[in-house]
Amino acid sequence: MAVKRGDIVKAVRAKLENSLEAQASDDRFPSYLFETKGEVVDLRGDYAFVKFGHVPTPNIWLRVDQLEPFE
Repeated sequence: MAVKRGDIVKAVRAKLENSLEAQASDDRFPSYLFETKGEVVDLRGDYAFVKFGHVPTPNIWLRVDQLEPFE
């Protein structure tokens, strides 16, 4: 998936739970990453900075291959 600023996305559970990032930190990801709309606000290399605005949460950097369009 080609990701650009302003895209509305959600995280792909299977790709995120088995990732290097999950192994390096707490692997209990909150459900909003997979169930609510997130907006791509910045891109750097293979990573996208995603803002989930439905609940008061911090923005998060995710690899673009861990994202899919929110439908």
